Amino acid sequence: MHLAQRPLLPRHPRPIVAIGAGSVVRAAHLPAYRLAGFSVVSVFDLVPATAAALARDFGIPRVCASLDEAVRSAPPHAVFDLATPAEAILATLKALPEGAAVLIQKPPGLNLADTRAIMELCRRKRFTAAVNLQLRYMPAVLAIQDAIRRGELGEIHDVEVRLTCCTPWRIWKHLFGIPRMEIVYHSIHYVDIVRAFLGDPAGVWAKTVKDPAHLDLASTRTTIAFDYGDVKRATITTNHAHGFGPKHEESYLKIEGTRGAAKARLGINLGYPHGVPDTLEICRLRDGTEPQWENIPLEGGWIPQAFMGTMASVMCRADGETDELPTSIEDACHTMAVIEACYESSARGATPIPSVP
Repeated sequence: MHLAQRPLLPRHPRPIVAIGAGSVVRAAHLPAYRLAGFSVVSVFDLVPATAAALARDFGIPRVCASLDEAVRSAPPHAVFDLATPAEAILATLKALPEGAAVLIQKPPGLNLADTRAIMELCRRKRFTAAVNLQLRYMPAVLAIQDAIRRGELGEIHDVEVRLTCCTPWRIWKHLFGIPRMEIVYHSIHYVDIVRAFLGDPAGVWAKTVKDPAHLDLASTRTTIAFDYGDVKRATITTNHAHGFGPKHEESYLKIEGTRGAAKARLGINLGYPHGVPDTLEICRLRDGTEPQWENIPLEGGWIPQAFMGTMASVMCRADGETDELPTSIEDACHTMAVIEACYESSARGATPIPSVP
């Protein structure tokens, strides 16, 4: 079974100005842009040596000494690729020119209020703006979406994400000491993918908790259950504190429908940052036969291939090649609304158990 796994790429790619040169830019953004044939023309980072090293390793012709220089020197029709911490996004967007095309790193703010402020600014300045929720463009996810469009899985009624691994949080110093962490910085991808498959839920039940070995992190383990009525079910369970070796680690997205199912391994989470390859299996029900699972060859993984899709979507939308922008700032605001509900649910606590005489 051949399934589409590549995003729509622009006919005439726009030049890219990189704002931020951290680890995700080095490991994911720039390798993806190289694969897609996109040109990064300049880079700025608050740590000049970091920007210079990135420019040297990826052949970026200009290292900017300030955000103002990055904006002033940007070519016409450039896309600004923001890879900054959430608290710096709004101020950075204020410095960009009217009508710019922008790809904003996730999360777009630490809470819904921040995200709304970013969305309102993007509207006022007439930005073509998307959030880098690139799991939607992972080759395995694109393949599942193609199978659904073709009717191979029937009506989707169950979405499950499960993660059991040991994540090296010390890589990201800015995550320590902030009031919200796991859901807004990691599980945001899974909340977004549940919405992509099932739409907006009526509500959520959630609990996010600390790791006893990392009490300086707000949380590292989360359980979320979505309310889609009496037939559809969606759950997210993440445990980043499984420090017992790889034997029982797991990282997957599973989709079940009335005619078939799909299960994708999200390999980057297993032994991050090196990870293992993504995989995809699909089962299609056939009358009179036992269910059989088919391995689907993949054309890459979450990192770096998925990062082509979010950037390409901004370019295509800005040039009028498509009317769609799946991870637009408006759509991302809906994802952040679900995340806000998750934190509210976690804070309220569980339903008390009735007393038993």
